[in-house]
Amino acid sequence: MPTRDQVHNFAAGPSPLPTKCLEEAALGLLNYEDTGMGICELSHRGKEFKAVIEGAEADLRSLLQVPDNYTILFSQGGGTGQFSAVVLNLLAAHRLAHPVPAEEFKPPVLDYVLTGSWSSKAYAEAQRLCAPPFPNCPAFGQPRIAASTKSTSWTRLPSRDEYNFSKDAAYVYYCENETINGIEFPPKAEDKEAFPFDLVSEGVEIVADYSSSFISRPIPNFSRHAIIYAGAQKNLGPSGVTVLIVRNDLLVDTTEASKLGCIPAVPITYEYKILANNKSLYNTPPTFPIYVSALVLKHLIKNKGGLEGLEQTNREKAQTLYETLENAEKKGKAKLVVRDSSARSWMNVTFNIEGEGEEKKFLEGAEKRGFRQLKGHRSVGGIRASIYNAVTIESVKLLCDYINEFCN
Repeated sequence: MPTRDQVHNFAAGPSPLPTKCLEEAALGLLNYEDTGMGICELSHRGKEFKAVIEGAEADLRSLLQVPDNYTILFSQGGGTGQFSAVVLNLLAAHRLAHPVPAEEFKPPVLDYVLTGSWSSKAYAEAQRLCAPPFPNCPAFGQPRIAASTKSTSWTRLPSRDEYNFSKDAAYVYYCENETINGIEFPPKAEDKEAFPFDLVSEGVEIVADYSSSFISRPIPNFSRHAIIYAGAQKNLGPSGVTVLIVRNDLLVDTTEASKLGCIPAVPITYEYKILANNKSLYNTPPTFPIYVSALVLKHLIKNKGGLEGLEQTNREKAQTLYETLENAEKKGKAKLVVRDSSARSWMNVTFNIEGEGEEKKFLEGAEKRGFRQLKGHRSVGGIRASIYNAVTIESVKLLCDYINEFCN
């Protein structure tokens, strides 16, 4: 049976977590802070867990330099839950901002940028939630595609001239990193594939799904965003907790909005204002995932150089692996899925092994050497090496050595 040190886990998620944090979490699971009780056995309203969740919020605010006019929330339901919550809360906010009589109501436009499976699912959920509640009734909203790369099988990002944003949209939605094909918006505004914040009209809200790239590097144009959310299970902690960063003016009373009519009702646990008013403790939160996430945040700040250190390490890991694969491609042994280097994900590196039967040989050889979970997503196949925060540069270099050996 291999030890943890002998395995190099390249899972797309849930992903590896720092061993040091898991060891501390294991102790806390049995006896947290000498209470004689495990962290999962303590009241979520007690002083012990209050210190955990408040510490996690403070450390995340410090790590990302979150401005004071944003609230950090810990929720449940994953990114998929936010496909729904974003629509519901922002429709309510828009309705309160436009309190016209119901007979004068015009469904607002919701712009979606589609770059892969997850943004497509978010768009599909918006369509479902905005549909007219009964025949001959206006829709709650008008989801529309502002840009899409579906025609090229999600293997590139839109060019600037492909974006067609609505000037009066309620919001624009994008997914910063698509895990399946390994597509990510580059961080610098001068990169030609960068998200075009300047093309979005002033006053139109911007929503970003950062689930698979959260806390891997700084978030560009942070203050231009209305909502940023992320499932924890890639870079932050175990699956089960979702982080929301919501601008304070969007913490609206959805019940008051509903009284105006023409919007769908919001389940109480998905209303951002309810979560904020109760400091993420309206109902019992996922205490253990939040606890582990709190440990990871402290570890990243204390031992990994904060966000600057993480960005430097993640850039090095991505560059090292992509350079190795580019050399393998020159030899006709491999082929990168994303052709434009500026659109390639730092987190999910996707490629194919060329030649009949070669992919199977590659995966079998990788397994023998301790490289785990390299097989691509079931919908596209191929190989996917996910190199999230907890994957070390040493693991990446060993994988590169294996790729070179295989290609030679």
